[in-house]
Amino acid sequence: MTLDTWLAFFVACWIISLSPGAGAIASMSCGLQYGFWRGYWNALGLQIALALQIAVVAAGLGAVLATSSLAFSLIKWFGVLYLLWLAWKQWQALPSALDAPDAPRPVGRPLALVFRGFLINASNPKAIVFILAVLPQFLDPQRELVLQYVEMTVTMVAVDLVVMAGYTGLAAKVLRLLRTPRQQRLVNRSFATLFAGAAALLATVQRAST
Repeated sequence: MTLDTWLAFFVACWIISLSPGAGAIASMSCGLQYGFWRGYWNALGLQIALALQIAVVAAGLGAVLATSSLAFSLIKWFGVLYLLWLAWKQWQALPSALDAPDAPRPVGRPLALVFRGFLINASNPKAIVFILAVLPQFLDPQRELVLQYVEMTVTMVAVDLVVMAGYTGLAAKVLRLLRTPRQQRLVNRSFATLFAGAAALLATVQRAST
């Protein structure tokens, strides 16, 4: 990629990453529950799925998924069900009174958080369609395509890691302001509603007509 093309892609990555979605909701939820360093494992899972989606597009399978009604529907409805399950878990989360600023947070397993983030991104067929539509605009067919896809992957992942760090850290700081079970229950159920809303939006996504 030329410098001008990369800079344009870099700006596009920030716009895409900052747009609120299921990944941002999940990052804030994990930051709220587990704190920044433990909750940030979720962001790693998001990036693994993102890299996989770009690889799928680069291999040409993205076009197949984008045009296959069955594949699109299977991935979409799995994503809807998983987001609804996260909503239910968040709604059922039990508050615990934080009497001191140094009160310990719940301990989440890193691998479980990575897998959670991976499933959130991987189960969104709209992301593959979006990547399939956006990335080719920045490709130079006269240059090595594999190298360009690698450059795009590194750029997108790096930008998204920074943005998800912001979402995770913001929520981790907010947790220290919550002192009563009632306040924590309200926030948990707010996140549950956001997950359910993300599921509802994903359910409305239709495969592009061909």
